[in-house]
Amino acid sequence: MRIDQARVELRPRSAWEAMELGTALVRRHARAVWRPWAIATLPVFALLNAAAWAIDALWLAALAMWWLLPLFDRIVLLVLSRAVFGDAPAAREVLAAQWRLGWRGTGARLAWARPSPWRCIAMPVELLEGLDGAALRQRRSVMADGLQGHAFLLALTGQLFVLALLVSLLALVLMFVPSELLSESARAIWSLVTEAPPRWAQLAFNLALWLALSAIEPFVVGAGFGLYLSRRVRIEAWDIELALRRMRARLAAPAGATSAAAVAACALAAALMLPATPAHAQAGPAQRIEAERERRAHLPPRPDADAATPDTETDTLARVFGEPARVDSRAFRQAVRRAHEDPLLDRSRVVRSWEPRNPAKPRPPADVPAWLLAAGRVIAMIAEWGLWLLLGVAVLVAALTARRWWPWMRGLAAPRMPETPVERAAVVEPDSLPDDLAAHVRRLWREGRPRRALALLYRGAVEAMVVRAGVHLVPGATEAECLRAARRLPDAGDRDAFARAVRVWQHAAYARRLPDEAGFEALLDELSLRFGWAR
Repeated sequence: MRIDQARVELRPRSAWEAMELGTALVRRHARAVWRPWAIATLPVFALLNAAAWAIDALWLAALAMWWLLPLFDRIVLLVLSRAVFGDAPAAREVLAAQWRLGWRGTGARLAWARPSPWRCIAMPVELLEGLDGAALRQRRSVMADGLQGHAFLLALTGQLFVLALLVSLLALVLMFVPSELLSESARAIWSLVTEAPPRWAQLAFNLALWLALSAIEPFVVGAGFGLYLSRRVRIEAWDIELALRRMRARLAAPAGATSAAAVAACALAAALMLPATPAHAQAGPAQRIEAERERRAHLPPRPDADAATPDTETDTLARVFGEPARVDSRAFRQAVRRAHEDPLLDRSRVVRSWEPRNPAKPRPPADVPAWLLAAGRVIAMIAEWGLWLLLGVAVLVAALTARRWWPWMRGLAAPRMPETPVERAAVVEPDSLPDDLAAHVRRLWREGRPRRALALLYRGAVEAMVVRAGVHLVPGATEAECLRAARRLPDAGDRDAFARAVRVWQHAAYARRLPDEAGFEALLDELSLRFGWAR
């Protein structure tokens, strides 16, 4: 499986969006899904109904067809798993691949796990990842974490759709009955179905059930596959991996082509940005001033210019910069206006806030008599002080009767849980270690206290490492600091043994993964020989 060849966008999705992705995959590859489905299910349907016809129990054929759905779901799952990362396989390839896919978990899915509503997300893990035993159970729990509710709703919705489609197919017969005979026909059909249904009616019911299951079950499997795919994208960070691959592909482009393109782009930009130089710009300052004077002498006077008003901006610029030529004041004013319109220099700001679409109009003041307003204020004051008075009386009564209700209230409090001692793995002083460390550690292990045994073993290893390496550890040193200090041990075997002791303690303390009996004894014997604990 190469995720860079995926035909869908691999990104984290919500559960509802993931189920929609699965149903969209089923719709897109409808022919590749339903063709092998029909080829595989029609012979099974015919054989089951023939056997049930022989024993006159056609209802067993319907039950068996529904019960064997996990076998047929493998077809849809295989088609979708191949279509996501490549082309959809042909019907012959799908049917031939069913034998190579293996039968892991099939017995459980057809036995005690058949009514499970979480089959749609557990089956991809069992069939597509090739795990077994404890690894399979752990992987199933990880993949189903947080999706149990959605999987249950998916299974329930699928069954309801099957029921609705089945009832619709059976009610289709009533559409061809004349309206004046509908009541009698309905009673006849009800008695035909419930009291003594003939074989052809039972066979028609089985056929309708097969059609309903064939129409709905692939969508249920596809939605479950969408949940599984989204969960793998989320926990394995496929989207981040794809982004890093694209980044590596861009960085791995040919350096020569990139350099040539960069040089060409720089040359083109320099050619476009190079201003055209007029002929009189090659002359000196005196020639340029004389040419400007001659040009302005032949220009007609502006009609909107005021000869009596001196252009103070032009004169100021001429005095400051020593330019005898007249500066266009209009262009200068436009530049000043553009500078003031710069948003970086503007002090104004835009504030957005929510306002009602239909603001309430203020009511005009009512013409209320003065005596009525005074009466309202008196009533409000009496109500306010009355509430305070009632509050004071209630507090006083509670204080006087506290001996009656306080013991009862104390009995409602939850009993305090005894504090459990916390195992610490900090570095301690030498006098806190037992004399026969190996025997003490082995006794704790056999008494059923493996974490205490490994903690004591870790402390003894740290103390022996400190003495042998001649280092000093700060109080509360972490495992990483102890490993860095252990690099000063002169013997490589001592360093490896200490590193194994640290790893065993970390697995036990943080991951709750304890070593087996043989591993514990091997580690204790090695540390005892190397650090002088053996007696």
